[in-house]
Amino acid sequence: MHLLRKTVFALLVFVGFLLTAWATAALYFDLRIASLRVPLAVLYLILVLGAFFLLRRRPIRVLVLFVGFVVVALWWFSLKPSNDRNWQPDNAQTASADIDGDHITIHNFRNCSYVTELDYTCQWETRSFDLANLTGADIFITWWGPTLIAHPITSFDFGLQGHVPISIETRDVVGQSYSAVRGFFRQYELAYIVSDERDVVRLRTNYRKDEEVYIFRTTVKPEFARKIFLDYIERVNQLHSNPEWYNALTNNCTTNIDVSASQARGRSTVWDWRVLLNGKMDEMMYEHGTLVTGGLSLPALKAQAHINAAAKAADDSPDWSQLIRVGRVGFTNQPAPATPAP
Repeated sequence: MHLLRKTVFALLVFVGFLLTAWATAALYFDLRIASLRVPLAVLYLILVLGAFFLLRRRPIRVLVLFVGFVVVALWWFSLKPSNDRNWQPDNAQTASADIDGDHITIHNFRNCSYVTELDYTCQWETRSFDLANLTGADIFITWWGPTLIAHPITSFDFGLQGHVPISIETRDVVGQSYSAVRGFFRQYELAYIVSDERDVVRLRTNYRKDEEVYIFRTTVKPEFARKIFLDYIERVNQLHSNPEWYNALTNNCTTNIDVSASQARGRSTVWDWRVLLNGKMDEMMYEHGTLVTGGLSLPALKAQAHINAAAKAADDSPDWSQLIRVGRVGFTNQPAPATPAP
């Protein structure tokens, strides 16, 4: 019994220290008054750890760790996201959509023209699409260094009406850039960027350094693609009216794709560790049969799916989306693109 009590105490202390570390980081990152971040984070750490080591009764020492965390967590959960901030130009607007039967009208459809990654001009357009023309969905996956982390972009294929990529990202304010650590706190609002492939994908292939982009055709049938697309559109409209916090663990690019796909299937999400470590997303999709493979092994499929060279060769061609797909598995007989409907 004595050994059991010691084990339980040690476990509670370990969890308490983890919660204390999180609470300290939350104060450091998320206090809205910048000058108070370091002093209050340090003061919190001193008070909590000081009480833990100075108090004699074990239950009280552990209680201090958990009470301190609860106090900080209550404050942290009270922080509200906003659509009214000093956004970077490429995040200046949020998309919304009107649905009239099979006819979808998307407002604030982003179409940026780039000189460099940071030198660009964005147009916010209105484009219309017919669900009857939706033939399937493609997935772009971008790696930029860490092999276990990637960024997926789902692109819906509307045939002659073109492609509609929707990139789930952080919505950055002026001067802000993405940080994996900050992504676990309340630093970024969540954004569903509805855009042109020559914008959101070409940015990654042609202008950003060290980003490698791959395109895969999925096995998603038109009726299933329709359900996923409409779920995306529902989320687009929700965020347009009610902003949410991005979270690198619970509310990010891959978890939202997984939720949309599961809702389209009419069942709850199935746990797979590769949803979190999404640099293995291609492996997960290959194993689940959701990629068109042409009989290739995953390494061979991935090698032929790499589009950076083709994207740079296509440059700013109006046929960019078609050119990056030429000769790749799953993209035979691509139709000639047409000017999107106004």
